[in-house]
Amino acid sequence: MASTKANLVIDQGATFSNTITVKDSNGDVMDLTNYTGAAQMRRHYSSTNSTSFVVTVANSGTVTLSLSANATANISYGRYVYDCEITSNAAIVTRVQEGIVTVTPEVTR
Repeated sequence: MASTKANLVIDQGATFSNTITVKDSNGDVMDLTNYTGAAQMRRHYSSTNSTSFVVTVANSGTVTLSLSANATANISYGRYVYDCEITSNAAIVTRVQEGIVTVTPEVTR
């Protein structure tokens, strides 16, 4: 399975959610039973500061990344990089999505 490239836009101060459908090398939706997920965004790849997404893995083959409105309000506007990885119960880690995140500034506070 190869990771997909997807650029995300997060509105500062708004609730964010993005769902990824994970497919195997044949293009079939994967059963993600007993998988866990992790995803982070950083200003650049070598940044020590990061924001972690809440990651929900569904057996039906989807992984949802989310952030609360309070969490996005605390992210400075600008461009970031991110990726999302899933881990099987056999400790095999696979990157399922990566790309650029653009956080747009909030006016209403």
